[in-house]
Amino acid sequence: MQTHKRGFTVLVLFILSYFVAAFVLNGAFSVVAQEATPETTAEAAAEDAAPAEEAAPEEAAPAEEAEPEPTIADLIAMIDTVWVLVAAFLVFFMQTGFALVEAGFVRAKMVVNILMKNFFDLSVGAIAYWAVGFGLMFGAGNAFFGTEWFFLSGIPEIYPGLTIPTFAFFFFQFAFAATAATIASGVMAGRTEFKGYLLYSLVVTALIYPIVGHWIWGGGWLAELGFSDFAGSTVVHSTGAWIGLIGAMILGPRPNRFGPDAVPMPGHSMTLATMGTFILWLGWFGFNPGSQVAATPGPIALITVNTNIAAAAGAISAMLLGWLLIGKPQLPWALNGALAGLVAITAPCNDVTPFESIIIGALGGIVMYFGVNLLEKRQIDDVVGAVSVHGFAGVWGTLAVGIFGASGGLVHTGSFEQLGVQTIGIFAVCGFALVTAFVMFSAINAVGWLRASKSAMNVGLDVYEHGMVAYPEFTTSPSEPVPFS
Repeated sequence: MQTHKRGFTVLVLFILSYFVAAFVLNGAFSVVAQEATPETTAEAAAEDAAPAEEAAPEEAAPAEEAEPEPTIADLIAMIDTVWVLVAAFLVFFMQTGFALVEAGFVRAKMVVNILMKNFFDLSVGAIAYWAVGFGLMFGAGNAFFGTEWFFLSGIPEIYPGLTIPTFAFFFFQFAFAATAATIASGVMAGRTEFKGYLLYSLVVTALIYPIVGHWIWGGGWLAELGFSDFAGSTVVHSTGAWIGLIGAMILGPRPNRFGPDAVPMPGHSMTLATMGTFILWLGWFGFNPGSQVAATPGPIALITVNTNIAAAAGAISAMLLGWLLIGKPQLPWALNGALAGLVAITAPCNDVTPFESIIIGALGGIVMYFGVNLLEKRQIDDVVGAVSVHGFAGVWGTLAVGIFGASGGLVHTGSFEQLGVQTIGIFAVCGFALVTAFVMFSAINAVGWLRASKSAMNVGLDVYEHGMVAYPEFTTSPSEPVPFS
């Protein structure tokens, strides 16, 4: 018990020191209030110097000037802002989908733990991305990371090059950062300590994901090279998947997952997993069309159609392939096939035809199917299949940008030059994510905060770490009540 208390104290001190150091580095303490402009200062001085004049009681108050009518530009900005925020709300709601999918695919005694991790990807990510991540990702700096806008200090009212407030753009991008972080929670489910996971979520949303994002979306070196990833097949999905892959390899599999003593470990609720997939499918209509960052009718309509039919094609191809090779049409393949189709279309969704979207989505489902089986043969325990869904299908979708270039016709011919740039970006992001994730997880593992003990996994992380269970009527409860304090 003392060890757990000391560990918790160290965790709290670490997080507090992180934010204190970030405040100091940003000079936040010295920027407490906005400076008054010379114009307002002069006006105030003139008002003080002028003698007060009493208004004659018989004089009527002057009529208030009517507010000017909004211009066409003002109306466009309003519509764009509302659209981007609604899209951001949909992406935010995707966390519910991830939570339900992962809860459905884990065993009943791990449900509370996986829900806690998804919940705190949002909670920790909101603070970390506000404090550091957004500045690293979109602040001006160099080809590798931004060096301004930490704590949203000094941001312009309107984001450069767009019509929407920077606050709206920040919230939209925060929802993406939380998505990238939560991908790995499913990969490493059932054996990761909660305090170690909190540190992981902090580092990913504050450092690893924003740096990758700066390279591609923040004007960094890959953007200058011409790399294209419209809504994040690589920036969001592959980054999260490669981080999860390293986490799973360092963690090792769950007890009795592989080898001669292996036992089946099916997900406890396909109902929850299916509901979560429906929610993710819906949320993707914010993820992809919202990345237009403007309510331009033609593009967002095309992106919506492409997103939808790619998901459907991925579900069908994965289900049929499993039916052919296994002999049964199984629901998990269909669910992950739909998600793989969505991940694959995310990069090229703005630049391909609906017919091409069906091809891209269907191949995404097939790539996912073989990827899951490859990891199984390598005895890498990916509980929900997230590495294959988000990593392998993300690679395919990123390559599809170069394969299906916007050159006209029913099927675009693509560009070998663009395909080469896409390949460079895939390897660069993969290498960076793998190396930084290895350093991060090795450090967490060195202090004993990564892999839960065998006894914790046997009794269930719900009881061992949180003192509660998701289904008190059907699963083992603590021998005595565990207080929240």
